[in-house]
This record gives sequence, C-alpha cells and structure tokens, in this order.
Amino acid sequence: MTSSAPTVKFNLPTILTLSRILLIPVFLFITPYHPYWGALVFALASMTDWFDGYLARRMGAVTKFGIIMDPIADKFLVISALVLLVNMDLLSVWIAAILIVREFLVTALRAVALSKGTIIAAEMGGKIKAALQFIAIICLVLDQRFLGVDLFDIGTILIWAALVLSVISGIKYTVLFWKAL
Repeated sequence: MTSSAPTVKFNLPTILTLSRILLIPVFLFITPYHPYWGALVFALASMTDWFDGYLARRMGAVTKFGIIMDPIADKFLVISALVLLVNMDLLSVWIAAILIVREFLVTALRAVALSKGTIIAAEMGGKIKAALQFIAIICLVLDQRFLGVDLFDIGTILIWAALVLSVISGIKYTVLFWKAL
C-alpha cells in the first residue's frame, strides 16, 4: 500500500523558509523588551526571504512546497510585526489593517489560481512593497535616532510608501487573477 500524502523535500531553501516562521515567536517575545535584538531577529528573518528564493533557483531546488510556503512565511512574519507595532503604539491600527487585508486578499487570489493550475507570480510592485515593509518595520522597531537620523520618521515614510504600493500591487494582483481565470 502506498501513501498518497505529499512529501516535503527538505533542502536548504526549504529550511530557510521554515526558519523564517520559527523566528517569529522569538521576534515577538524579545522586541518589546529589547528592540535592538528584535530588529536584528527581524532583519535576519527578512534576509532568509531573499536567500531562500535565490538559492532555490540557483540550486535548481524550486519545489511546490517552497512556492506555496515562501509567500506564506513572508505574510506570517510581516503580519506578526505589524500587529506587534500596533500593540507597541508605533503604528496606526488602520495602516496595519489595510496592509494585512491586502496580504490576505493576494494570498487568497493566488491560492484560488493555484488550485486551478495557474501560478500568479510575484510582481515587481509587490516585491518593492515587501522590501519597504521590511526596512520600515526595522526602523519603527528601533524607534530612535541613529547617527543623527530619526529612524522612526524614516520608518513612517517607508510604511506609507509600502501602503501606497500595497494598494497598487493588490489591484494589479486582482487584475492578473481575473485575466488568468
């Protein structure tokens, strides 16, 4: 008798993706008490996003599991950080809500398309939005001046830019979804 359960191929890109998810509780626990360490953990988790995709393509190790889990890991990380920033009074709840709703919308559209055999690839606006969010979250977590630069102000500007790109790329994903189906 053979098992019909799918197997997960644990390669370095997959391990990096899963490590991003495992770093979330560490980030959430440490950040309110030690923002520098929290920013470092978040930065490390964020860097795995770039490395796992790069390595998967470079090593020829792109898997269905990775295609599905990579964006989910990103969403978990960003949504956790946004909720924490709201809880720490470093981010407006409505900005976080718009960003989170967009993440769920795009993830749902991509999942429905995937269930119909269509992959809606990440588009450049979404990638830039993600990079801006990662940098903004680090700046907001640090909430200080560094070498005469107010990181909170930079984080605020970047999160607003991410918000605008989030709405624009969310609309693009919706259009791509309807065209794909």
